[in-house]
Amino acid sequence: VFFFEAVFPSSMVSDFILLLLEGLAISHHFYTDKEEVVLWMNTVGPYHNRQETYKYFSLPFCVGTKKTISHYHETLGEALQGVELEFSGLDIKYKEEVLQTTYCDIELDKPKRDAFVYAIKNHYWYQMYIDDLPIWGIVGEADENGEDYYLWTYKKLEIGQNGNRIVDVNLTSEGKVKLVPNTRIPMSYSVKWKKSDVKFEDRFDKYLDPSFFQHRIHWFSIFNSFMMVIFLVGLVSMILMRTLRKDYARYSKEEEMDDMDRDLGDEYGWKQVHGDVFRPSSHPLIFSSLIGSGCQIFSVSLIVIIVAMIEDLYTERGSMLSTAIFVYAATSPVNGYFGGSLYAKQGGRRWIKQMFIGAFLIPAMVCGTAFFINFIAIYYHASRAIPFGTMVAVCCICFFVILPLNLVGTILGRNLSGQPNFPCRVNAVPRPIPEKKWFMEPAVIVCLGGILPFGSIFIEMYFIFTSFWAYKIYYVYGFMMLVLVILCIVTVCVTIVCTYFLLNAEDYRWQWTSFLSAASTAVYVYMYSFYYYFFKTKMYGLFQTSFYFGYMAVFSTALGIMCGAVGYMGTSAFVRKIYTNVKID
Repeated sequence: VFFFEAVFPSSMVSDFILLLLEGLAISHHFYTDKEEVVLWMNTVGPYHNRQETYKYFSLPFCVGTKKTISHYHETLGEALQGVELEFSGLDIKYKEEVLQTTYCDIELDKPKRDAFVYAIKNHYWYQMYIDDLPIWGIVGEADENGEDYYLWTYKKLEIGQNGNRIVDVNLTSEGKVKLVPNTRIPMSYSVKWKKSDVKFEDRFDKYLDPSFFQHRIHWFSIFNSFMMVIFLVGLVSMILMRTLRKDYARYSKEEEMDDMDRDLGDEYGWKQVHGDVFRPSSHPLIFSSLIGSGCQIFSVSLIVIIVAMIEDLYTERGSMLSTAIFVYAATSPVNGYFGGSLYAKQGGRRWIKQMFIGAFLIPAMVCGTAFFINFIAIYYHASRAIPFGTMVAVCCICFFVILPLNLVGTILGRNLSGQPNFPCRVNAVPRPIPEKKWFMEPAVIVCLGGILPFGSIFIEMYFIFTSFWAYKIYYVYGFMMLVLVILCIVTVCVTIVCTYFLLNAEDYRWQWTSFLSAASTAVYVYMYSFYYYFFKTKMYGLFQTSFYFGYMAVFSTALGIMCGAVGYMGTSAFVRKIYTNVKID
């Protein structure tokens, strides 16, 4: 904080600290009778394009008469998600009913009518908040012939209260008025209060959809994936244990031969590459940075899912994104530790460059995509356009939180586990790789390696996509935790089998092969996103399309890096184990 105050203006420092501290803040209001209740107007946009949102008053709605309002501080997650809360101007007091009252008039000239007609044609919906409870309403509707257009002018609010807290809000849109140029349209509202038995902790249950998320297909997909895990683990254990036992027996028999018999014998298999199997991978700087980033993404995923299981993060606007940013910054030492130690083991000397690449690999990818989409959002005047202050806050987190913590992790990794303690000595001259069948080539193994991991998660991908790109709130994080565990087990099993066959073909290029064969899951996820876009949604327009495919590319890449790191770590333990147990001259 003192450093910020010395470098940046005090207003920017205070905004930055507010964004950080309020990102995880939870504030619920206890009301007294006749206390002010604020109706916030959020955004408006096409129903089929959930992310294409605009400020509510970008449409020519009028504002209520009440002007004074306490200041609202948005969190970092809200700022990044395009939340644009503006005061409605409606005078609402706790437990005080309001009969139908006109709060303003719209002078409907031709440009305003055209704006409303365009919104009605594109099925515009708007969102409001009362005490953090979301309310949705539709702008208007057209007649059956599509010639006349009507605007809903009467907001009928029914608010449920339990003691001194608001637990339920319902909106009924009435007062359908035909849009005719050069007329005056009165906008009205009413407020009715009712007692409710809903507990404050359960007030978001009405927004959840158990029939969708807890459908039998969801349970069946989890059971199916679990059976796949049992099958794969059993198959790997049976094949590898039996095969390795035969290999060990054969190699032990060869050890008993004299030198002439051994020279005349037909030696083959993974033992022959013992002098090259622990040779540093090609491009070790990039490889170690990817492994460190993947370990960090796995840590973030695990922690955020656990937090979401304990705390109902979906009840707070932007809290999931704020939590993810906070956890990502806090777990930066994980990135530095695994990336720095691996780079040191592989003999890398440019460790500072590796630390910078590892620290900024994921942030640069995310920020680069967001920067590109931000240009389109600014062109569309969309609420998703990220404010300059928020960009500065994110950059400050990268440079003053993520980078120093990554440096700490790198130093610890290099000093604690950076020594190359391999069970086999690495030969000075690389062994030539013999020819093998086409299906044993690393490129083929990489392409096929992601099929089974994708098969274990693709049903869950549908539920996650639907909650993000459609109007569903994802809350079954227990399912997500199970799927994450299943994905890791399947990924490790598949990469171990692929690596065993590769080494048995006397090809020692297993590091990149194990990483890429697991990371290829991301390619199948991104291909599935194309199917989902064209067959499961009705999205349209440049902004929504670029937003969808841009952030799906970021999601798929992050998933691929995580799977690649998990696959490599599991395979590395397997390779070290089999070469430790065999006697080598």
